[in-house]
Amino acid sequence: MKDFLRDIIVQAGRITLDFRRKTGGLRVDRKSSKDLVTEADRAVEQFLVEQIRREFPTHGVFGEETGKQNGDEFCWVIDPIDGTTSFVHGHPFYSVSVALQQNGRTILAAVNAPALEELFEARAGKGATLNGEPIRVSKETKLEDSLLATGFACMRDNLPGNNLPYFLQILPRIRDIRRTGSAAVDLSYIACGRLEGFWELNLKLYDVAAGMLIVSEAGGKTTDYSGGDAGLPGELVATNGRIHDTMVAILGRIKTETNGENKA
Repeated sequence: MKDFLRDIIVQAGRITLDFRRKTGGLRVDRKSSKDLVTEADRAVEQFLVEQIRREFPTHGVFGEETGKQNGDEFCWVIDPIDGTTSFVHGHPFYSVSVALQQNGRTILAAVNAPALEELFEARAGKGATLNGEPIRVSKETKLEDSLLATGFACMRDNLPGNNLPYFLQILPRIRDIRRTGSAAVDLSYIACGRLEGFWELNLKLYDVAAGMLIVSEAGGKTTDYSGGDAGLPGELVATNGRIHDTMVAILGRIKTETNGENKA
């Protein structure tokens, strides 16, 4: 299955590059006032689903654009273009993200950032790689020396609880922050040591299923803001493991304070 996943996700990445070179412009629709979907998102997901159905007809599929199609104990979780806004604006920080779950547990994952020519892969218990070479999280232990990433899906969806209180309190405590616009890329960057941590609200399984396995197989850690199970993330904190307890303590305190203010 690993070779199959690598083959289809590389082909999917080429499809995105073909759309980026397309003359006459890219068709862009709106899921909401700020949330975009393109013809490339749909084409990539259709390609991936067709390939999976052909090779593994009994498997389930859960895609961002097509929803969930039930199957046997296996389910492929697909984000055809994670970072659609970056893709539309010509930024290279977008990815194709695919994970294979068995009875709800992710056992295989790949994140392809085709414009960056980077393919991250992981298999449960077998480690993580970047372009075939083993990767590990950074050894940084101090939050003040850490580079973090975050996202604002909550604000894009106009949700009442948003990331700004966390952002405003965390930023002064760290070295700096980066915004790629793709949670899958951010998680993969933790895995290879380019970032020490990431947090975000209102995430869906297809956003992070692959990236979470890549982080854990590279020696990192993923939980919710309370330090509990992040298997079905609405909130997610991922780190190199060494700053995780510090991040959870800060996020948990801000969450308590924010919830208290909302009730007042």
